Amino acid sequence: MNMKLSIRILSVALASLAATSCMNLEPKSEMGDNMVWNKADNFQLFANQFYGWSRDFGAAVGDGPYSDYRSDLVATSSINVYSQGTNSIPASDGNYTSLYKRIYYTNLLLKHAGEYASPQDIAVPVAEAKFFRAYCYFELVQLYGDAILLTRPLDLDSEELHAARNPRAEVIDQVILDLQEAAETLPETASEAGRLTKYAAQAMLSRVALYEGTWQKFHNGGADATTNTDRSTSLLTLAKDAAAAVIQGGKYKLFYNNQLGSDSYRYLFILEDGIQCNPANVGKSANTEYILAHRHRTGDALGTNITHGMLANVCYITRKLANLYLCSDGLPVDKSPLFKGYTGVTDEFQNRDNRMRNNMLRNGDTFWSNDGKWRTSWTDEDKKNSHTADVRSNSGYQNRKWCVERQATDGYEAMDFPVIRYAEVLLNYAEAVYELNGSITDADLNLSLNLVRQRINSKMPKLSNAFVEANGLTMREEIRRERTVELVLEGYRIDDLKRWATAPKEMVQDQLGVQVRGTWFETNWAAQSRPLNADGCIVLYSDRQWDDKLYLYPLPSDQRQLNPQLGQNPGWEN
Repeated sequence: MNMKLSIRILSVALASLAATSCMNLEPKSEMGDNMVWNKADNFQLFANQFYGWSRDFGAAVGDGPYSDYRSDLVATSSINVYSQGTNSIPASDGNYTSLYKRIYYTNLLLKHAGEYASPQDIAVPVAEAKFFRAYCYFELVQLYGDAILLTRPLDLDSEELHAARNPRAEVIDQVILDLQEAAETLPETASEAGRLTKYAAQAMLSRVALYEGTWQKFHNGGADATTNTDRSTSLLTLAKDAAAAVIQGGKYKLFYNNQLGSDSYRYLFILEDGIQCNPANVGKSANTEYILAHRHRTGDALGTNITHGMLANVCYITRKLANLYLCSDGLPVDKSPLFKGYTGVTDEFQNRDNRMRNNMLRNGDTFWSNDGKWRTSWTDEDKKNSHTADVRSNSGYQNRKWCVERQATDGYEAMDFPVIRYAEVLLNYAEAVYELNGSITDADLNLSLNLVRQRINSKMPKLSNAFVEANGLTMREEIRRERTVELVLEGYRIDDLKRWATAPKEMVQDQLGVQVRGTWFETNWAAQSRPLNADGCIVLYSDRQWDDKLYLYPLPSDQRQLNPQLGQNPGWEN
């Protein structure tokens, strides 16, 4: 049965399960005992719902807990209280309750799998349940730290529902075990586009182990830690090995199309099927990079207005992000003789990492959007029905990542969201090796990070130990820079700052726009009314705060009332 149709059928059945507990868990149902678990096909039908739980556009570019809008690099027209550091204890939190509801469903399948007469016939849905149980518990740890660890479905009167939380180490150990066991069973090649493989489990394992390994390192030793604890060493080793397994598997590679050339990075994120959506007319089948994607079909509602919600001046790109892009000689803007400065309106875009212009509009650029001006022929004829970028609004920097160019009704773009992509795995490997050893060889850099760096920057020098030493750089900073610019607006930044323990430094900085004083903007943007800082840059948001309690979200009040044993995260007690 088609996976999308299966999920719809199952969602109707699950809607009848309405009773809730302190964690919004459904009790056992007659459907589960009498109908769902008597056939192998029904185990798969039940497991199909799990795929709808993976992150999607709303979580990454909306105001979700992993969104870059809650970090330091992008902003919107209103203050984000999480980015500003002024969020408070909520009365309730749908993230908390929905994650436990999902864990209940995975445990329900695993319980009945243990009673099934032919376990080999249901091996794949069992592995899928373990993967997604791990996925949900990892999100709980990222958000709240310690969590009640449940590995079986519970009745409403079960004592575990009213127990204290398990330490995060115990939860992460279960996450790792689930992912390892899933990887042993899942197929090497997906049976259907969008389904799990062993490499997806290994890639997720690299993400989890890197996250927790660096958390243990830097939260025990500070943001500049050079030595590892035994715990961080074992986790970083696991992260390295899991990423290496994906690399050595040879199933994935970075997306690059010769016709798209240096625009390959931009078009990677808006590949669709069944319609021409780029000059090379390639679709999702050409995407060799997405290891696990949240799938969307042409004609289905996307669930969020992605193009109009991200295009041009809607997403406020900050000067901080713009300055993170290297110059084409591989040097930062404050070190490179190729950097042209800020005087002209497009000066700072010259001689830069090509990902900068892939992700951002320059003043005068031709662009299209789904509001009456779109591409139809993918030739110069399209320029007769196009927009011309005028960057004189908001931050003065304008976004184009995630924005389609062909005609599409709002909310009906049909690109997939990358839950896990190969570029992340390569960057996980480089970071894990460096943090494990305090160094990384040029060979390991060439195996991983430099592939990402040179995807559309073939002439940019590779990152190497000699290059770092000769130019007064630091390897850690350059590895982190590469990760930041490659994965921007995909839901990584705030969690990276937290696990690196650099949030106290980064999150308090003013969010700035373009430099106005002494530049083209000073005489060409009369309507600019925001304050300027000492360097003449637009101040978007100031008075940003950080308190170490913000490393974790507070537990919602309703759950603490239902279960006083939950306690509260540090700093949020009052």
